[in-house]
Amino acid sequence: MKVALISEWIDPWRGGAETSTLQFLHHLMDRGTEVHLFTRSRPSPTPTLHVHNIGGAAMSRTRRSVTFAHRVARLVRQDRYDVIHAISPCTCADIYQPRGGTVAESIERNLALIGSGPRRLIKRYANRLNFKQRYSLIMERAIFGGGVPIIVAISDYVTDQLRRHYDVPQSAIRKIYNGVNPDDTDPEERRRHREAVRREYDIADDHCLVLLIAHNFRLKGLPTWIDALARINRQGVSDVRSLVIGKGDSLRWQRQAERIGVADFVTFTGPSDRIPTMLHAGDVLVHPTYYDPCSRVVLEAMASGLACVTTRWDGASEMISDGDNGYVLDDSDDVQGLADRVISLHDTANRVRIGTAARAIADRVSMARHAEQMLALYDEVAEGKVGAS
Repeated sequence: MKVALISEWIDPWRGGAETSTLQFLHHLMDRGTEVHLFTRSRPSPTPTLHVHNIGGAAMSRTRRSVTFAHRVARLVRQDRYDVIHAISPCTCADIYQPRGGTVAESIERNLALIGSGPRRLIKRYANRLNFKQRYSLIMERAIFGGGVPIIVAISDYVTDQLRRHYDVPQSAIRKIYNGVNPDDTDPEERRRHREAVRREYDIADDHCLVLLIAHNFRLKGLPTWIDALARINRQGVSDVRSLVIGKGDSLRWQRQAERIGVADFVTFTGPSDRIPTMLHAGDVLVHPTYYDPCSRVVLEAMASGLACVTTRWDGASEMISDGDNGYVLDDSDDVQGLADRVISLHDTANRVRIGTAARAIADRVSMARHAEQMLALYDEVAEGKVGAS
């Protein structure tokens, strides 16, 4: 099968969507699919991967994205593909898979960060003047308005967004849940990882280590977690430590931690390419996000056997039965609720029980399963093209 895969970026350091795309790409190639990748990244070509690098100068990142979309639309029409699968917005695709969910929902959830009142109203009007958001919404309306026959949703949350914002008919949606590669690390190596990371950051083995892994700290709920950590300390639990891993404005949040007296309990590591190793060192992962179509880091942590706390604004929460294999908060601002859940996970027996149950989802969220379901959809699309010709 000859597939055109359109993804503006596939560099893992950019975030979860890009990491997912790269892992998915490898699964396609492992199954013998001839993939033509249209991207601005520069991966090395292989016998089954044909890289079409789309360059072009522009005055801004948004205009470069506009140029990318226009050039890809022109280039894919110059060849014949069994399936055109777009992850970045493209109106010429057979399948569109918005790994970041809808732009409309992202805008609404970013507004939720502001709270209510005049500041939110001002931000809403400012959004209307934002070229990037206006262009993204125009593209989204063109695609969801009937330009693409099939839209792949990576969670029920994304399906709900498609129906709620654009009234996309259910017949045009396929839910193929987000996937992650399994953690097959043997117990002895996990133990070594735990010891090495804790030694590096001066964390005792009997400390309860809570991880927060994100690039957009504010959107993913870091302020909520820092306030919750302060409450945990005030409630007499003083052996909880935290690593905040990712790129972002660390200095701003370090100052918040200093202001409320928990600077000695939280360490900002910066971005890391050792996420599996970090998960082996941790006891709990918190992800009090305001918006996540289906968080990779929550799925990875659960598949690794880590107890997680996330919110209902994360599609990955659909894999959690609250209190059985993790915890789900209704409100991203629920500082006390987050503190209470982490305190409950401070109990080793409860933490082990929930972590063991969390690991049972690994097969349900494997990237191999995701790839098999996507390939079945490819067959459906390709057969439909043959039947229509």
